[in-house]
Amino acid sequence: MTPAPFFFGMTTGLSLIVAIGAQNAFVLRQGIRKEHVFTTALVCALSDAVLICAGVSGMGVLVERLPWLLVIARLGGFLFLATYAAFAFRRSFKPESLKISDSTHSVTTLSIIGTTLALTWLNPHVYIDTVLLLGSVAVAQGDGAPWFAFGAIAASFIWFFVLAYAARILAPLFAKPKAWQILDFTIGILMLLFATFLIWPLFAN
Repeated sequence: MTPAPFFFGMTTGLSLIVAIGAQNAFVLRQGIRKEHVFTTALVCALSDAVLICAGVSGMGVLVERLPWLLVIARLGGFLFLATYAAFAFRRSFKPESLKISDSTHSVTTLSIIGTTLALTWLNPHVYIDTVLLLGSVAVAQGDGAPWFAFGAIAASFIWFFVLAYAARILAPLFAKPKAWQILDFTIGILMLLFATFLIWPLFAN
């Protein structure tokens, strides 16, 4: 069995996932805060694994034939991202709540899991890239499709854990509330942009 499909799947997966997005911004923030880092990275990676397997097993064809599923995903994603942006802006104007702490008493594990799942599963680009695109490319590999899927899944695990834990290097910088204000304000702007990009195609059509 040639390893070519595995490495092809890994490079293709990385090319799609290594981009500025709501999910990556959240993982970065959690890594800097040192708050439920492992859980955040794991939920993102496992979600990608499920979506990749769905695409390879033919779920991509279903989503392609039922475009209204993407419409619902766009609306839900817009509402969630807009709300998250509002919370980010609110945090940016409250420096006392932005101090780095090793304590996670203010945010529960279930809350982090819920937010991570929403940022992943309410993003229609996930279905377009991970399910449709990766699914179609995997099918084109023939007998190598499973290896392609394993490669793409490996890419997701590597990326999310590296992003989450490498973010800790920036922790000293964010010991100052001002740095958190800038980060959260930037995240708020990005979330609004992502929300706009999600909803715009519905009006353009």
